[in-house]
Amino acid sequence: MQLEGIPFKETGYFSEIICDYLEEAPSLHPFYHRFPSITSFKGQIEEKQGRFSDDMRKVLAPALVKQYEGVDATAKTKKHISMLKDANTFTVVTGHQLNLFTGPLYFLYKIISTINLTTELKKAYPKQHFVPVYWMATEDHDFEEINYFNFKGKKIHWNSDASGAVGHLSTEGLKAVFKLFSQELGSGKHASKLKALFSNAYLKHKTLTAATRYLANELFGSEGLVIVDGDDKALKRCLIPHIKEDIFQNTAYKKVTDTISSLESTSANYTIQVNPREINYFYLKDDIRERIIQKGEVFYVNDTELQFSREEMLAEIESFPERFSPNVVSRPLYQEVILPNLCYIGGGGELAYWLELRSSFIAAKVPFPMLLLRNSALIISEKQQQKMQKMNLEAKDLFLEQNRLINKKIREISNIDIDFSPQRTHLKEQFKAFYDLAEQTDKSFLGAVKAQEVKQLKGLDVLEKRLLKAQKRKLKDHVLRMTDLQNDLFPNKSLQERNRNFSELYLELGDELIPSLMTSLNPLDSEFVIIRYS
Repeated sequence: MQLEGIPFKETGYFSEIICDYLEEAPSLHPFYHRFPSITSFKGQIEEKQGRFSDDMRKVLAPALVKQYEGVDATAKTKKHISMLKDANTFTVVTGHQLNLFTGPLYFLYKIISTINLTTELKKAYPKQHFVPVYWMATEDHDFEEINYFNFKGKKIHWNSDASGAVGHLSTEGLKAVFKLFSQELGSGKHASKLKALFSNAYLKHKTLTAATRYLANELFGSEGLVIVDGDDKALKRCLIPHIKEDIFQNTAYKKVTDTISSLESTSANYTIQVNPREINYFYLKDDIRERIIQKGEVFYVNDTELQFSREEMLAEIESFPERFSPNVVSRPLYQEVILPNLCYIGGGGELAYWLELRSSFIAAKVPFPMLLLRNSALIISEKQQQKMQKMNLEAKDLFLEQNRLINKKIREISNIDIDFSPQRTHLKEQFKAFYDLAEQTDKSFLGAVKAQEVKQLKGLDVLEKRLLKAQKRKLKDHVLRMTDLQNDLFPNKSLQERNRNFSELYLELGDELIPSLMTSLNPLDSEFVIIRYS
């Protein structure tokens, strides 16, 4: 595979706050603890080691052993779980929703970034141990976000009436999805493997949690990936003090609200990713996951008849901590409370909301992890590369907005010059003489000179646009081929990784796919990667 890097800022697909973060803009320094580099992990290791208790490790490792019951875990994964008992073992974490058949391609990039970082850390700090962790978002309840994946431009959709936490959902009904997917896959060795993977995951496991764990374990178990389900009573019990703090003191709400104000004053262009609620926990039971709302002295579960007095709520938290499900504001704290974690790896949107949270971690006296943007990639096949060469297209050209791409390339390939910049410069030079003349004779004439200059410059703009339009018609075939290629590599005018499913690439590359990606993606190399394969 051939590799090429493009700065994230130059792709046009990443927010200003993320680009500023990657450039370590001083204005953002108050919103994170340490910027991720191999050398800065030394301080993070020392801090986490001093503030993560052996008692927590005694809860964590057995809880994970229990979660893996009935799972054909690899020896490396089992070893990693056992190593979490050791005070010298740390984690690197990524998290993701339970998307059907992994969902978008970046699911792979997240986990590969995580695994590769633990490898790099082991080289730099051989006395410590590092475990890659995938945190399954089993408690999310937005079924519409996860019930499909795209395959060759078609949406493979799971139609089901769902409510409550998605991890609890039954996989019943996915036979119809499997049948449709099988038809689309066709035949062949790689297609057969994909069919078996889907069938074994979703038709042989009863819940979406179990199916997703199987799938991630099959894809990455050989690398020792540890898969964590936070929907666990033993782990939630360790969160009890923080649940109480949030529900009764609203600390996270106050701290995050203040941080958002600070971010907004830092730059008007920063998009606030999430807004806190006064209570950042849902009530989770059976088929419901609803917000907890306080009115006066009573706590209500939204859209239900459930309600609790303060004393009843305290008793409920103590007796049934598993019924308290963190939202997007409180879940990161839960992760850092129960894991000896050093770094969280996520996409741009995720890192943007993590930057809102540091003050709430300080209040909770929990170390704030390093934040690392996951690897991003554009994968170009040999056939697509040949098309690019024929049209003299560079990879960076394809990141341009489509009209800008067309205009740029039409100007390059046209047999006439469609850039009227020299004419504009010449016209402005001519008008300087008119301005000098007006100054020497009648200054009231300046307005008329300016109006005429603007009129003639606009005329040049109109002529340039009409000529460009005429050339587009003349070179229509080239424009169509170019835009077809861009649309293929950037489906729905978005990044490939946000739309395509890994199965499309697996059909071509088979078992080479993941090892090739692991070789190509360097988690600490902050560039967007172009990967060409043959």
